[in-house]
Amino acid sequence: MLLTVISLSLFLAIGKRRSELTLVSRIKNAHIADVRKTLSHYSERLLDVYATLFATSTFVFYSLFTFLENPQGFRLGISILLTDYLPNFFYKKWLMITIAPVVFGLMRYIQDIYEKSEGESPENVLLSDKPLLGTVILWIFLVISIIYFINS
Repeated sequence: MLLTVISLSLFLAIGKRRSELTLVSRIKNAHIADVRKTLSHYSERLLDVYATLFATSTFVFYSLFTFLENPQGFRLGISILLTDYLPNFFYKKWLMITIAPVVFGLMRYIQDIYEKSEGESPENVLLSDKPLLGTVILWIFLVISIIYFINS
């Protein structure tokens, strides 16, 4: 989970840099170094690669987190027949259901960065984009339901 949080944080930071660079490049006669010196060290292509890298790593680390969770759920129905032969992996891992909203949320945020040229303020993007906000609320609902009701 820690690797997921780190990757997501870096993804949001790169999204902010990308949006700032896009906004500065739209202003005529503006020098990037005059606005923010660190922006002159990045190209749009490099930030695109970084965004792709950290979005992918966020997805992979979150998926690994859900796949490798401690199996405390129900056993599969087939385990009655082959109890000694089924490994622990075949326990139901309900958190894997939350991968879909996470992928959609990452894709929607990338769309906001590239299509709408937003991203300089992730909290404003979250609150202004209803599908993204709905996805976060759905993810929170699913996680709470799985932890407190299904796995209890």
